Amino acid sequence: MDIVNLNEAPPFTTKDGSEIRELLAHRNSCIEKQSLAEARLPVGASTTAHYHEKTEEIYYITHGQGKMQIGEELLDVSVGDAIAIPPGQVHQITNTGTEILRLLCCCAPAYEHDDTILVDL
Repeated sequence: MDIVNLNEAPPFTTKDGSEIRELLAHRNSCIEKQSLAEARLPVGASTTAHYHEKTEEIYYITHGQGKMQIGEELLDVSVGDAIAIPPGQVHQITNTGTEILRLLCCCAPAYEHDDTILVDL
């Protein structure tokens, strides 16, 4: 049985600039086809706009509020919102709140740096 506690998951910075704590993926568990991580974004910060050629993502906001852009759409997001991000869609999230924006990020297939393509908005 693989169990990873968030408080024991080492943080790293992804290619888009967010701080990630990978909870479950092929790197640390028996999970092979997806990954689950928590991302953190400081007040006022944004991820670098990017897309994934292969990976579809789900963001689930657990703390804070922000603005989510997917393609041309820009919407407010807050605690309890689940956001679907299809492969190939340019996306970016910005922390517009007064606390660290924290979200769970599910990726299928699992997150990989080489599947993250940075772009200018």
